[in-house]
Amino acid sequence: MVMTDPIADMLTRIRNAQKAKFLSISFPYSNIKYEISKVLYKEGYIKSCSIKELVLSKKRNLEIELKYFDKGVPAIVKIDKVSRPGKRMYSSIKTLKEYYKGLGIYILSTSKGIISDKEALNYKVGGEIICKVF
Repeated sequence: MVMTDPIADMLTRIRNAQKAKFLSISFPYSNIKYEISKVLYKEGYIKSCSIKELVLSKKRNLEIELKYFDKGVPAIVKIDKVSRPGKRMYSSIKTLKEYYKGLGIYILSTSKGIISDKEALNYKVGGEIICKVF
């Protein structure tokens, strides 16, 4: 089966794993998924992200270790895809508003790479809004 939106699949897997209280999840590797994972790590939403080589199939998986606060409260409360394959959402940095009054982040695909909205503000660049995380 061909997957039409692998990024949305990744975000759904993270959302479902957090609800099920999993410690880590694994899914097929791609460069963009790895870059999104690195942004989530930098911003403190996950504990770690690493690439695992599958021996028999010669493929790679991306493994993410999820982060929880005291009493099992997940670090990621809400994670949603903004830009879709049928409707891309672009924004300049001037028109991009804060998400949850600055407590959440947008992850953008810019000319500087895949970065958070806070880094985009420092670089003064806009781009495609991939997802929003709180």
